[in-house]
Amino acid sequence: MKEECEIKSKSNFRVNQEIKAQKIRLIGHDGKQLGLVDREAALEEAQKVNLDLVEVSPEASPPVCRIMDYGKYRYMIEKRAKSGKKKQKATTLKEIKIRPSIGEHDYQFKVRQIQNFLQDENRVKVTVMFRGREMKFVELGQELLDRVILETNEFAKVERKPKLEGRNMTLILISNKSN
Repeated sequence: MKEECEIKSKSNFRVNQEIKAQKIRLIGHDGKQLGLVDREAALEEAQKVNLDLVEVSPEASPPVCRIMDYGKYRYMIEKRAKSGKKKQKATTLKEIKIRPSIGEHDYQFKVRQIQNFLQDENRVKVTVMFRGREMKFVELGQELLDRVILETNEFAKVERKPKLEGRNMTLILISNKSN
């Protein structure tokens, strides 16, 4: 079968008796144009070679129909759609939680985790959690997130700037590769 037929969902195709138009432009099973014919004559032609008459371009005037094996055609379309879905990569949102009083080694470990997530083209949400009286030191959380931005700027860009939401300050980073 030739690739000239568009990819459509199953429900968009009219097959055999479902075709409404009386005059159609017919394409044979070998790909040759047979010209303008009556629907009945086209159906007889399709029955002679034990194939189906499929309306491949209903919006044309007159509609274009083709003699083909409809089951095989539908299988090819579904197979192409599946292969297209396989090539798409879904990005996920990974979250890293830290506290304003985080130790230097722990901070470096978290930054390496962020870099790994970004290299895998994931979005990363960095959350600084404030507990109890730590809410007085919101600027420490801001400084921490600014430092994260500086240390990851070669891998990432900021999708959403640091923002205080209740007792958490969040920042969202995306990979430079993704765009």
